[in-house]
Amino acid sequence: MQKNLFLAGFDGSTGYNKHGQWFDHVVATGHDRTVEQDYRQLSQIGIKSVRDTVRWPLVDRGYGRYDFSTVDAFVRAAETYRICVIWDLFHYGFPRNLNLLSAGFVNRFADYCHAVAYYLRSRLEGSLWVTPINEPSFMAYAGGEVGLFAPWLTGRGFDLKVALAEAAIAGIDAIRAVDPGARIVNVDPMCRVVPPAGRTDLDEVVDDFNERLVFQAWDMLCGRLLPELGGSSRHLDIIGINYYWTNQWEWGAPANADGIVPPLEDGDPRCLSLQELVRLVWRRYGSEVMISETAHIGDRRASWVRELEICANDLTAEGIPLSGICLYPIQSMPEWHNPEVWLPMGLWEPACEANGNDRVFCGPMLRALEEAHARSRFTVLPAGGEQ
Repeated sequence: MQKNLFLAGFDGSTGYNKHGQWFDHVVATGHDRTVEQDYRQLSQIGIKSVRDTVRWPLVDRGYGRYDFSTVDAFVRAAETYRICVIWDLFHYGFPRNLNLLSAGFVNRFADYCHAVAYYLRSRLEGSLWVTPINEPSFMAYAGGEVGLFAPWLTGRGFDLKVALAEAAIAGIDAIRAVDPGARIVNVDPMCRVVPPAGRTDLDEVVDDFNERLVFQAWDMLCGRLLPELGGSSRHLDIIGINYYWTNQWEWGAPANADGIVPPLEDGDPRCLSLQELVRLVWRRYGSEVMISETAHIGDRRASWVRELEICANDLTAEGIPLSGICLYPIQSMPEWHNPEVWLPMGLWEPACEANGNDRVFCGPMLRALEEAHARSRFTVLPAGGEQ
């Protein structure tokens, strides 16, 4: 993987939302139609690594049959523009009629991972970069604890997290059976909670969340928790830290209809910096780390890029092995449960949302990237229209 500071991430979420509606953000954002343009555009602005998705529900036809026609264009674009892709293999969506808590889940996922690795390895040069399961902790919460995503379970969050960890371990083994040098980026949210003012009676539960719960999936992957699952340090490999402005909140605050608790406001003295959150992960595991998803919204996008550059400089100066920072999503996207609502989080608005044939760039964010790349001795070329 190239050593540019910033990577780009295309949201590849699939699945069924809380209303039972199917969503596919690769299609909704038009990325399936514009992947060649997308990769060319990123190459022009100095970004040569991306996170992108192999959509499991579309590829796995059941009974060991796989159809990679929805992946072919992405592979061709990656080859053409020499883009290194971190391939997400399970981004919330899974084949219909598959019970994630069944005995067959782990084997079916491992078989799928083996098939994907064989397909990619036969077409791309160099070792593969793979995220087997995107955000197992969030998937366990949303799909297993509060029923916001399929499989719409409640009260089974830990059971689902264990199943996802076991499947990830088996999937990693299957990938490395094809490509022993494959790099595995295990991404999960890094969250933190604080007690309300004066509520010292909640200190114990808050500490349990911050010091144990948020690390459970990574602990399973490296074999610290439930070693019978087969995890090890080789399975953990690179730790992908997903962090948004919503990732720190007050314990006990009421959630909205989408299960989201209002985050702590910018400047709240109880917030930890992203630097300190990364340090917590580094001290716990000592592994290579990547900020694998991060973004801000609206007019905070440009200033967040600048803060990320400072964060990276601080961490690398301390000797923390940071693989890069993934701007995710690189293009704005619809909301999972309200697809008519678009979230202005990306470097550009897709043409389907810009009411025209050309994408519209967020000018301040683009300039912030230009400045960051200039300081890093990378040249950034003009990238089209701005907003």
